Amino acid sequence: MAETEPTVYELAGGMPFFEALVDRFYEGVETDPMLRPMYPDDLSGPRWRLAHFLAQYWGGPPMYSEQRGHPRLRMRHAPFAIDERARDAWLVHMRTAISRMDPPEPVASALLEYVGFAAESMRNR
Repeated sequence: MAETEPTVYELAGGMPFFEALVDRFYEGVETDPMLRPMYPDDLSGPRWRLAHFLAQYWGGPPMYSEQRGHPRLRMRHAPFAIDERARDAWLVHMRTAISRMDPPEPVASALLEYVGFAAESMRNR
C-alpha cells in the first residue's frame, strides 16, 4: 500500500492551527478602520467560516461545505467593495497572522501563496 503525503492541514497541526490563525487574523481586522465595517458586529460567524474554509481547503474535514455548501467565494464577497486598498489591508492582517503562527515549511509558503492569490481573486473594484 502506497503512503500518501501529509496534507497541509496535517502538517500545520489540524484544526487548532487554523482556529488560532483566524483568531490572529481577526485581531487585526477588529481594529482596521477600512475592513471592520465590512464585517458584522459579532465576528463569531466569520471566524468559524474562515477557519473551517481554510481547514477544508488544506485537507481537513469538510465541515464548511457541510454547513454552507460550495464556497462560491467571489459571489459571497461581491456585495463588498474590495479594491486594491482593501485587498492589501486584508493581506497585511493575514500575512501577519501567518507569521505570528510561525508554521513549518512547506506550510508557511503554501499559505502565503494561497492568500495572495485569494485576495486578488476577491478584488472587484
